[in-house]
Amino acid sequence: MSTKQLDTHALSREELKAVYSISRVVLQTTTTRAALQEIIRISRPVFIFDNIVIYHIHEDKSLEPTYARSVGRGRSAEADMAWGETIAKDVVQNQEIIVRFEEIGEKTNDRTRTRLRLRYYLGLPLAANDTLLGALVFIRFGGPDYRPEQINLASFIAEHVTQLLKRQQLIEQIVRLETEQQLKHLQEDFVAAVSHDLRSPLGVIKGYTTSLLREDVKWDPKTQREFLTIIDEEADHLTALIDNLLNSSRLQAGTFKLDIHPIRLEALLMDAIRQSNTRGYSIHVQPVFKITKNRIWGDPVRLMQVFENILVNAHKYAPGSDVTVDLLWSPDNAHIQFRDTGPGIPSEYLEDIFKRFYQVPRENNAPQDGTGLGLYICREIVQSHNGEIYAESEPGKGTIMHIILPRNRPKSPEQETQP
Repeated sequence: MSTKQLDTHALSREELKAVYSISRVVLQTTTTRAALQEIIRISRPVFIFDNIVIYHIHEDKSLEPTYARSVGRGRSAEADMAWGETIAKDVVQNQEIIVRFEEIGEKTNDRTRTRLRLRYYLGLPLAANDTLLGALVFIRFGGPDYRPEQINLASFIAEHVTQLLKRQQLIEQIVRLETEQQLKHLQEDFVAAVSHDLRSPLGVIKGYTTSLLREDVKWDPKTQREFLTIIDEEADHLTALIDNLLNSSRLQAGTFKLDIHPIRLEALLMDAIRQSNTRGYSIHVQPVFKITKNRIWGDPVRLMQVFENILVNAHKYAPGSDVTVDLLWSPDNAHIQFRDTGPGIPSEYLEDIFKRFYQVPRENNAPQDGTGLGLYICREIVQSHNGEIYAESEPGKGTIMHIILPRNRPKSPEQETQP
C-alpha cells in the first residue's frame, strides 16, 4: 500500500491537519511506542475508536499483537478483552481492508453492556514495498458504522503506522548487524590473542629445550638450571592460559562447579603473594593485613585463581609497581583490596573490564597482551560465592581491585529457589 493510492481530496480540513501532524510524529519521534501514543492522541478527535491493536507477522508467519490500547468510552475489563484477532488474521490472509460487525452475547437492558455487545471492526493491512508487516485493527463498541471517508482516513493512519514499523524494523536490523559485526571482531581478536599467547610460551619452551639438547654445546649446571626454570615458568604460563580458556567455556556452558570448604583467607592470600614474588614478576607484592582466626566458606582453588589473575594483571599493566594486599573484616563480609601504583584505568572503561574478551584500549593502538578472559572469570567466580568484585581507579594514581566475600556459606542454585 502506498500513500499515492490514497485520496487526500476526500479528507476534511481537520483530518488533513491530523494526517500531516501524524507524518511529523513519524519523522521526529525516536521511539516507536512514544510515536504510537502520539498518533492515537492526534487521531482520536477526528476518528472515533475505542480499541486499537497492531498485529505483527513474525518470521515463523505467526501473528501476534505487539501494541494494544483501550482508549474508548466506558472502558471496562470486557472492552479490554476485545482485540480483533480473527479480523487481523483475515486481513493478513486476504491482504485487504475488512469491515465487520459482530454481536456478542445475549441482549440486555443495560445500555453499557448493550454497547459492548455491538462490535464494529475495521482491519487494515500494514504493507511496505509489497511486504506485509501485519495488520492494524480499530474497534468501536455500539457503533456507528465506518463511513467511506473514515475508512479513507484510517488508511492514511495505517500508512504512517507502516512507515513507523518499517523504520523500527530497519533499526533492529542495523543493531543486529552491528552486534554480529562486533561479535565477529571480538572473536577474531580473541583468536589472534590466543594464538599469540599460545605461541609465546611455546616458542620460549621450544627455544630453550632445543638449546639444552644441542650436542655441540656443554652447558654448566647453573645455566642448565636457569634454562629449566624458564621452561618451567613458561609451562605454568601455558597451563594458566589453557585453564582460563577451559574455565571460560565451562562458565558459558553452565558446568562450572565449586567445592566449598571453610578456609583461611589470610593463608590463601599469603600463598598467592608468595607465588607472585617467586615467579619473577615485575611487581613487588606485600601484605598489609593482620593474621586472624577468621574463616569464610569458599572454594580455595577457585579463589586462588582469582587472586593470581589479579596479580598477573598488575604485572602486565602496572609493571614495576608496588602492590599491597589488604584484608578487612566485618561481621558479615571479608573485604580484600589489591592496590597497585600503576598508570590506572580511565573511568569510562571500569564497567567493561569484567566483560568476556574485553581489554582496555592501549595508547597508540599498541597490541594487546592477553585474551580478555581473566577478569571475566574472576567476576564469575566471585559472584558464584555470592560476592562482589569491582575496580576503583584514577589515571596516574593506580588501581584498587575490591573483592567482597560473605562469611556465611554460599547457597547452591537449588537452595536459592527454595522458600
